Amino acid sequence: MLLSIQDLKVAFRMGRVGGEAVRAHAVKGVSFDIPENTTVALVGESGSGKSVTAMSVLNLLPDNAERTGKVIFQPQGRQGKDLLQCALPELQALRGREIACVFQDPMSSLNPVFTVGQQLCEPLTKHLGLSGRAAIVHAEELLGEVGIPEPRRRLGTYPHELSGGQQQRVMIAMALSCEPKLLIADEPTTALDVTIQRQILELLSKLKTSHRMSVLFISHDLGLVGEIAKHVVVM
Repeated sequence: MLLSIQDLKVAFRMGRVGGEAVRAHAVKGVSFDIPENTTVALVGESGSGKSVTAMSVLNLLPDNAERTGKVIFQPQGRQGKDLLQCALPELQALRGREIACVFQDPMSSLNPVFTVGQQLCEPLTKHLGLSGRAAIVHAEELLGEVGIPEPRRRLGTYPHELSGGQQQRVMIAMALSCEPKLLIADEPTTALDVTIQRQILELLSKLKTSHRMSVLFISHDLGLVGEIAKHVVVM
């Protein structure tokens, strides 16, 4: 089992009232597994705790969040590690390298003042230790793999010069740059029109197979995830 979430509870400290700590409980005892090379969908209405559950894996939560339970990450052939007990440097080493994320709005994730090429090359030099030239070559290959036309020319463009679908493809390319074991896709098609949604879903399905990775796909659309997921968890 690549990732096992066991009795995860997440609460947010909201301050104190009359000397008593006030907490908002967002997730109450969630448990599910993500096998190797499999797509698992996490489905539920807005506010059900889908994104909080997913972001708990790498602790991409505000400082007032409190997590209990276990999140065991165990790639094949390696000893399992409880991510809730990992120190920040350990999590930073995992983020992008072994567990990557694609979010709903690419423009809030892409840096508007850096080119696509600069942002793609950053994880390649940081996590894989590639030289500048090698990183550029690999970045061009990644853009081609996710279906960006004229990938060499696109390396020099800025995010605002791309369409929404192309921006999301760039985010997917960045997420795949270090060959992660697990890709967390948090409603990656919500802001896109129906035609582009279909293209992104087909792309994720193809990349899951070619990269032999697992995908945690978060959505509020049960019909949508039924086409790509082998297992569905409903919150």
